[in-house]
Amino acid sequence: MKHELTCIRCPIGCQLTVDVNGDEVTVTGNSCPRGAEYGKKEVTAPTRIVTSSVRVSGGELPLVSVKTASDIPKDRIMEVMAEIRQCETAAPVQTGDVLIRNVAGTGADIVATRSVREK
Repeated sequence: MKHELTCIRCPIGCQLTVDVNGDEVTVTGNSCPRGAEYGKKEVTAPTRIVTSSVRVSGGELPLVSVKTASDIPKDRIMEVMAEIRQCETAAPVQTGDVLIRNVAGTGADIVATRSVREK
């Protein structure tokens, strides 16, 4: 089975062709080894970094931006988002604070990407 992808590992944006034949995965069209790595991973086990926001009580801002500390399996994004929607934290929040550990059992933490001071 052939897949056509655009590599997102660098600004070049190589047009990749990924051919999956059983356990063998062949990537062509890449300008660098990162493209081959991206193509194989995207076809066999796609992952993503999830960004969102969490409610903050008692803060200068009502929300704090967050992201997963590492990439998670693409098919688990909805579970992760459901857990993030249930989360609320109290101010102050510092950049890098872990707001949810092991979100949805993925092994990734949800961390704050900005600071929010108390009112």
